Amino acid sequence: MKKKLIPLLLLFLVLVLLFFYALSTGSYSIGTDIFHSVGIIIHQLGFESIGEKYQLDKTSEIILLNLRLPRIFLTILTGMALSVAGAIYQACFKNPLVEPYLLGVSSGAAFGAALAIIMPFSLFIGQGQVLAFFFAILAVSISYFLATTKSKTSPLHLILSGIVVGAVFSALVSIIKYIAEDAQLREITFWMMGGFYYAHWQDVIISSIVVLPSIALAIIFSWQLNILSLGDEEATSLGINPNITRLAFLTIATLIASVCVSQVGIIAWVGLMIPHAARMLFGSDNRILLISSALMGAIYMLLCDTIARNLTSTEIPIGIISAILGSPYLIWLLRSKGRLIHAS
Repeated sequence: MKKKLIPLLLLFLVLVLLFFYALSTGSYSIGTDIFHSVGIIIHQLGFESIGEKYQLDKTSEIILLNLRLPRIFLTILTGMALSVAGAIYQACFKNPLVEPYLLGVSSGAAFGAALAIIMPFSLFIGQGQVLAFFFAILAVSISYFLATTKSKTSPLHLILSGIVVGAVFSALVSIIKYIAEDAQLREITFWMMGGFYYAHWQDVIISSIVVLPSIALAIIFSWQLNILSLGDEEATSLGINPNITRLAFLTIATLIASVCVSQVGIIAWVGLMIPHAARMLFGSDNRILLISSALMGAIYMLLCDTIARNLTSTEIPIGIISAILGSPYLIWLLRSKGRLIHAS
């Protein structure tokens, strides 16, 4: 593990540099370079003597503190959550071609969000996020219930159940699209493309409360995930209950993925692609894999969002950017999946 420390620190350094670069770029110019952004942050933290020359006008201060910072933090948290969730799913199912959306997270969340959009009245603040999260959890719960027989859950049956449940919720979303008005249909479609346009500090706080402790918990007990990857019989012989352990890890992965999807919409490929890249660079030891997946996922998501904000005069949904950047890698992955599956 000591040999992996320097590469992990380099990844963290790349993330920090990309953070300040993303902070300094956008349709509204704040400063001229990364160092100016660092000075602004120092000044806003109260070190006025150090950052005196980086004082902001009111417009720049609002853009920086209320728009860019929460968006960047939410982007990082989402990338970490989807990547770690993907790594957990792949370890639990012993299949490197699965991802967090496999059990119906995306289709359930899409149904909840679409339902909130067409509702003629608002029940409570943030009902779209709440309903998206609720139906994402409900979809996974139904998948797990259908796959459980005599207190035993087969990974294969769980995957098949997830496909069926996902298809049902996708059909329900299609029904909602069919009956929705034009404006509602555009809003549903736009949400399903994914994006961080409406990021607020409240979203960052909620994600932080759920995502960071969950990832930390998964890393702490990642040694059990290593044992689970050996197979149910081997795990039982080593004193690990495979059903309970798998359920615990899937609950963590589903929880963090559902929270992020409910806030930013559907962003595909991240949970499938990033764990693969981390596995090729750092190996299949989940004690390192979860940490590297979190860092690489945050970097990738922040890179995609920065491109989405700056590529054209109008913002491109990040789901499109993620798919375009990820497609060449996934094509290569399919061409060489036999070697990668064997290596994992």
